[in-house]
Amino acid sequence: MGHVEDDEVEASRAPLIDHLIELRSRLIIIIACLTVGFITCFIFSSQLYQLLLIPYRDAAAAVRGVPVEELNLTANFFAPLEFFFVRLKLSLVGAIIVIFPVIAWQVYGFVAPGLYKNERGAFAPFLALSPILFGLGVAFVYYFVLPMVMRFSLGQEQVPELAGTRIELLLNVSDYMNLITTLMLVFGISFQMPVFLMLLAKAGILRAQTLLKGWRFAVVGIALFAAFATPPDPISQIMLGGALLLLYFVSIGAMHLMEPKERDEDEDASAS
Repeated sequence: MGHVEDDEVEASRAPLIDHLIELRSRLIIIIACLTVGFITCFIFSSQLYQLLLIPYRDAAAAVRGVPVEELNLTANFFAPLEFFFVRLKLSLVGAIIVIFPVIAWQVYGFVAPGLYKNERGAFAPFLALSPILFGLGVAFVYYFVLPMVMRFSLGQEQVPELAGTRIELLLNVSDYMNLITTLMLVFGISFQMPVFLMLLAKAGILRAQTLLKGWRFAVVGIALFAAFATPPDPISQIMLGGALLLLYFVSIGAMHLMEPKERDEDEDASAS
């Protein structure tokens, strides 16, 4: 009897060990890709930072009414190694953004063996959609949110025509980097909401009608999330809240299209 119980324990341990080995191999792939991406981004980190300064430069030209070529802008650091650590952080965030499709694929590869064939087929479109939405979130920050935030910030400058104290923005490399990385990661992750909601709908946990009825609660929840997740400026909060609210209703529409069979059954039941 004791030998039988020991065999059952060993048999139950075997799948767990297999899962741990699979998890380790997936993590090794992610870490290896992250390392390569980090090194590559660090080599070009100075050029990447100059690229990220373009929204600030264009906003300064627009607010101050000076052509870009005539601007004399500086970004400052106040500690000997400050910009070095900024480059490290920029390289890490850049690597995460670049290898996000790899991360999504490895997560799917780990989960896929536990799914049925039809479930794997249903999961695949969402796997492809996730990196696209993340990239859209990052691009939305770079092309829309960041320029508006910088225009708002530069608009607080005061340049007296005659006598008086000049008040102007003194850009710090660390603060600017923290602003950009925070916004890009928050928007990129937040833009995953349609994938999350549609997966719940595909699993039968949520329905479009349920989300539509609770839209008022969603507005409050999105507003609170935008207030806490973004830097304390009204522009980024409004932009994130508006984008998430739009994605919320787009998700409802997509979920509605995914439920034709359920709608037909409900209509037949109400007609009878």
